[in-house]
Amino acid sequence: MRILIVGGGILGTAHADEAIRRGHEVVQLERESEARGATVRNFGLVWVSGRAEHELDAALRSRELWEDLAARVPAIGFRPAGSMTLLRTPEEVAVAEEAMTRPDAEARGFALLDPEQVLAVNPALRGKFLAGLHCVRDGAVESRVALPAIRRHLEASGRYTFHAGTEAREVTSDGAGVHIRDDHGRTFDADLAVICPGATLGGLARDLAGELPLRRVRLQMMQTAPLGEELTTAIADGDSLRYYPGFAGAALENLRVAQPQAPTAERHRMQLLAVQRLHGGLTIGDTHEYDEPFDFDVDEEPYEHLTGVVEELLGRTLPPIVKRWAGVYSQCLDPGELVHRGSPADNVWVVAGPGGRGMTLGPALAEQTADQLGL
Repeated sequence: MRILIVGGGILGTAHADEAIRRGHEVVQLERESEARGATVRNFGLVWVSGRAEHELDAALRSRELWEDLAARVPAIGFRPAGSMTLLRTPEEVAVAEEAMTRPDAEARGFALLDPEQVLAVNPALRGKFLAGLHCVRDGAVESRVALPAIRRHLEASGRYTFHAGTEAREVTSDGAGVHIRDDHGRTFDADLAVICPGATLGGLARDLAGELPLRRVRLQMMQTAPLGEELTTAIADGDSLRYYPGFAGAALENLRVAQPQAPTAERHRMQLLAVQRLHGGLTIGDTHEYDEPFDFDVDEEPYEHLTGVVEELLGRTLPPIVKRWAGVYSQCLDPGELVHRGSPADNVWVVAGPGGRGMTLGPALAEQTADQLGL
């Protein structure tokens, strides 16, 4: 089968990889010279630890698929490094203790460690905290290099073609298949089209499917110069417990009442996540903004807050910040849905809206799509 994929982000590329693995021919269109959306503006985290119960199987499966992909494409920089959520108050520790009592704690790879045990796992964590929730299932990939590396691997199959700087303008379908016209006046013919528009919910996506049941979310992040030592796990702070649904429960409700967030963190709906890149620098974030129109400015206040939290947990001064950026992703309005899949025309599918889970769930979502469509 000849499959045409519109969108060069993680969802589009994961769908391309899955189709090639199943023996199909793939043509992929990306309107930019490279994907420039949320896929490359994120942490690269494969984050199992805080997923809701209905997401957990998909997250664990995706973790397996990332490891398989890394065996085929080592250049994606996959590391099964795990994560450490650092807990600074008794209320935060109580949330972790409650998570440890749940039946899925072992599946998530949880262990609750005291400060000495944390230091043994991650010697860079020499700061102030009461405990650490270790999750061995979490991992990371190099988000800015993974997609080109995957495409090079797919091209070696002889059944994959990537067209950069190519915007799909019109999609039609008839008994002979699907036809896509691009902004260069070319037409591509296929048996099936999968449209992965990312956070671009107007234009072609709206023409095809109308108003999608998605919202857009804006975030701010930053990157440091090399740390000068190894951060052996990703790290998170106690505010991440509020953000990830896998920690919901009585202890979290008590945390929300007894321990308000710092004003800056509350105002910008913040959590701390940090992961070390292969070049040694740290990617640090993030904020969440839901009300459009989004500002084009980045605010300095969240960066100051994040810097203070990371320095407290590391027990040292951060290296200089070398990059700051904002990004936008799309998210299903229904929290029970992992992603939106819809077929606005015969043999045309729109797949979008994994939220901040695109890198975590991308390969599993592509596998689910392929199974659903009988590829």
